[in-house]
Amino acid sequence: MPHQPSVLFVCVHNAGRSQMAAGFLTALSGGAIEVRSAGSVPADQVNPAAVEAMSEVGVDITAQVPKVLTSEAVRASDVVITMGCGDACPIFPGKRYEDWELEDPAGQGVEAVRPIRDEIRRRVEALIAELLPAKV
Repeated sequence: MPHQPSVLFVCVHNAGRSQMAAGFLTALSGGAIEVRSAGSVPADQVNPAAVEAMSEVGVDITAQVPKVLTSEAVRASDVVITMGCGDACPIFPGKRYEDWELEDPAGQGVEAVRPIRDEIRRRVEALIAELLPAKV
């Protein structure tokens, strides 16, 4: 059985960018990629504007809750994608790291979150094409 790739999305609060990325990767990979998300300082809830923006494109992240970043989550992932978590993300040899510079949707309305959502989707689609070339 081939190895199932795993991806961890990390941002500070695990309430916006990382939740949207995880939602897209889960939906668009059809379960072929194991998806995790976490934050260095998790918020109390997922950003309502992010939830609304994702629902507009048919991805439901209402059941998600911000999770704390652990070394175990990093260790268990093949690809770690950070989105403004700075130095809080532990580095382990043999992992692939990417930093996606994206505007933080915290405190913004859904109008401001939509372009962030769309850019995340574009990057997630490119990531799927890399990790699952036969799926594209």
